[in-house]
Amino acid sequence: MAKNQLKQLLGVGFGVAVTIGGTIGTGILRKPGPIAQDIGNPTIIIAVWLIVGLYALVGALSVMELGTMLPKAGAWYVYARRAFGPYVGFVIGISMWLGSVSAMAFGAAVMSEYVGLLLPATLPYQKLIAIGVLLAFVAFHAIGVEVISKAQEAMSVLKAVGLLIFVVVCFVITPEQPAAITTESVRPLAEGGVWLGVLAALQSVFYTYDGWHTAAYFTEEDTNPSRNLPRSMMSGVLLIIAIYILVNLALLYVLPMDVLANSKLPAADAVQLLFGPGSAQVVTFLLMISILGIINAQLMFNPRVIFAMSRDGLFFRFAGFVNNGGTPIYAVLITALTSIAMIASNTYSKLSDIATFFFVLGYASAFAALIRLRQTEPDLPRPVRAWGYPFSTWTLLIVSLAFLAGVVIGDFSSSVYAVVFIAVSYPVFRLIR
Repeated sequence: MAKNQLKQLLGVGFGVAVTIGGTIGTGILRKPGPIAQDIGNPTIIIAVWLIVGLYALVGALSVMELGTMLPKAGAWYVYARRAFGPYVGFVIGISMWLGSVSAMAFGAAVMSEYVGLLLPATLPYQKLIAIGVLLAFVAFHAIGVEVISKAQEAMSVLKAVGLLIFVVVCFVITPEQPAAITTESVRPLAEGGVWLGVLAALQSVFYTYDGWHTAAYFTEEDTNPSRNLPRSMMSGVLLIIAIYILVNLALLYVLPMDVLANSKLPAADAVQLLFGPGSAQVVTFLLMISILGIINAQLMFNPRVIFAMSRDGLFFRFAGFVNNGGTPIYAVLITALTSIAMIASNTYSKLSDIATFFFVLGYASAFAALIRLRQTEPDLPRPVRAWGYPFSTWTLLIVSLAFLAGVVIGDFSSSVYAVVFIAVSYPVFRLIR
């Protein structure tokens, strides 16, 4: 086998698992509190989760055309490069890679915090634990894609089942005492007005949904991408929407709005209310499984971006090496070491603030690439065509660009870093070329 050739080992089961595993992380168990604070209205809260879910679902219908038309590792990078050339491909590839690297560093850091909750003696060593988690995953990934994919499937099943059990428990068990309504408030509900609150909530929910496209990174390794990618993406996204809505309904059912709005970990607060002190450790354990699943998925899909770029001469050539197990091991190592550097320097938090900007920029580039390739390469084989094109794709592109503009206006201090990165990317691109 060529040393820069990935193995075709993956199918529908893995595609669904990596979509769920690459999307559902700590966000669904942590974000409902801040979102309740931003909005303060149960109906609008559910509507926001549904709107972003619909965006992901229609987005998947567009990305399926790109993924089956260009079945190569790298997803957004591959589509942007084919439609708009190497420079745009470079910007999209590196920005998406950096966004996911920071998200992975954030996940490992949160994992170490939860270890500290269960084992207080480890609190002084949180950074070392976070770094150790990432290094352990690198060693695991060196074994090969077949083993890693099975582990991803198992972790995704555990995660989905655990969340569904949580939902059932919330609706079935009646607390002995109702939740005490707190008089403290971080800030008044929807302080800046409902629409500003909705914009802030949308940013949080977009971050939580990121990963709906994950199966598209693996089309080169799929045994039959034209058949399997549509099934993987549709099944995965529909399951994610269902889980997110059910968890939110369960939290709103158990916790009064004021309590939910002031909760840093509402799922744990709900379980503790139902089962008493100490029971929140169950949610902590579920969170740890969830984080392990998302780190495993991130360390699978994200290195494939720089792997694809290296094959095209837009990244270090050695990142294109594939070991005997089918893992682009140097790309995995570079990705993990970059996350470790962010943890060591405490820069991952700032970068994770702008990750949503990078993610939505990637989405917008894909929708624009689909429109462009329909015009420039109409004869490319398209086993799957985007549903509702051109209306659906143009709508998604406009919504993505509007959201990016809203993020820049609403959080300019963070977004300016993303804009500066794009501004300095061209000389870096020329240097690498």
